[in-house]
Amino acid sequence: MTDPVHPDELRVSDPERATTQERLRRAVAAGQLDLHEFDARVQSAWAARTRGELARVTRDLPEPPPPPPAPPPPGRVFSRDAGGTTMRVLTIVWASVVAVNLVVWGLVSVTTGDVVYPWWVWVAGPPGAVLAVLYAAGIGRPRR
Repeated sequence: MTDPVHPDELRVSDPERATTQERLRRAVAAGQLDLHEFDARVQSAWAARTRGELARVTRDLPEPPPPPPAPPPPGRVFSRDAGGTTMRVLTIVWASVVAVNLVVWGLVSVTTGDVVYPWWVWVAGPPGAVLAVLYAAGIGRPRR
């Protein structure tokens, strides 16, 4: 009867060596090894005959951090409601600017006792027309 072989004494295969080499490559990418150490350890990995020898090559290396999450696929960077949110913000900004200009115009008219040229129309008109066209074109409306 033969004694069972200890797992560290089992022979290694080329795929196991390649897996170890990939782990060493990730360790270099994570800054855990420099290129000289990488080279020496890869040579040791490919010269290893048993799993114990192969395990010694990476024994002092912690698991590398997980890779960063994949970026979102192109075309889905923004949510479906992003246009609506943008239009609401633009409308609020436009309305605020118009309100401030209207109040300033009213104060100037009251303090001078004369109706001043309504210059606030130029602040309200063109941007308001652009917002109206965007709304009419359907920009900012939720998709059905």
